[in-house]
Formats: sequence, structure tokens, C-alpha cells
Amino acid sequence: MSFLETIRQKLFGNKDGQRADRGLLVFENTSEVIRAERVLRAEGWDIKVMGPPPEIQTGCDLVVEFPLIEGLNILRSLEENGSTPLDVVPVTGPLLDPVDLYQIKDFGEYLMVRAANMKLTVDKSTLVIVNISGGGCPDVPFLAAQMIGKTLDEAPAPREIGHTLCGYALDLAYQEVRRLCSR
Repeated sequence: MSFLETIRQKLFGNKDGQRADRGLLVFENTSEVIRAERVLRAEGWDIKVMGPPPEIQTGCDLVVEFPLIEGLNILRSLEENGSTPLDVVPVTGPLLDPVDLYQIKDFGEYLMVRAANMKLTVDKSTLVIVNISGGGCPDVPFLAAQMIGKTLDEAPAPREIGHTLCGYALDLAYQEVRRLCSR
């Protein structure tokens, strides 16, 4: 069986003939997830970075959720860009649902968004970032110093100035806060 036939069977074929509408790309480490996300978003794919369900966790705390119908094209794009996943898993049941990375807490005057291990809190009336916490990466104090006291529009995106998983997670929280506050 060829590589593409193997992937086709994995994506579309199962014993019951069921077809899932979503799939998960599993990678060896977080850096590969970030690289794959960058490639796929640049090409306009509808993807989402999520936490892996326990059944497929490999040590990486993230997976990429994608529309299963586009699986072969997405895999081709990743391969062309040197980012091949360890596994491709169709979401065929509730036990394989990925875990949402976001936890949102409204404190009245303040809104806190947690993404993975990083938290960002903003004053809802002024949109000033009042706190950044979490993680254990060496760039967290630098990121906090660059962002706290600035509005969401003034603060640099953590992805632009951070270099670690914590910076990536903080950027996810930052983007979610911006989305929630733009409603």
C-alpha cells in the first residue's frame, strides 16, 4: 500500500464506513505544531490549535484540528514545507474530541483568558493589560514587561517578541482577549 493510500484509508476509511468531518494532526513537539500552524494559516486553511485528547497524547501538548475532507491537500502542503505529522487521526467519537485551550473568567471589571499555561488579564473598560502570569519559560518576565500597562492595540503581539512555548500560549490568550473585546 502506498503512502497516499495509507493516509487515504486513515482519513476516510473505518470499519463502520463512518466519515468524520474533523481530523487531528499529531506532532512530536510544540515547535512542529507552531511551524505547521504558520504554514497552514499562510495558505488559508481552516485549522485550530487544540489540546490533544488523552487517547492520542504523545508528549506534545498541542494538536492541529483540520477539516478532514481537506486532509490530503493539507498533508501535501505540510510535506512540501518540511513539516510532516507523526500521525493523522480522524475524530470519530467523543473520546477523541480535542481539548479547548482557552479558559475565560470574567471578574466584572476585568477579563482573564488562560491559554494552556499562560494567563492574560485586561481591564474591560480601558482594554489595558493589567496582568500576565503563568508558564516557566525564561521570556515570560520580558513579555510581561513589554505588555503590562499598554492597551491591547498598543501592546506587541507575544508571537512577535517571544521565543518559547509560553510566548506562543500567551499569544493565543492575547488573540482570544482581542477577539472577545472586539464584540
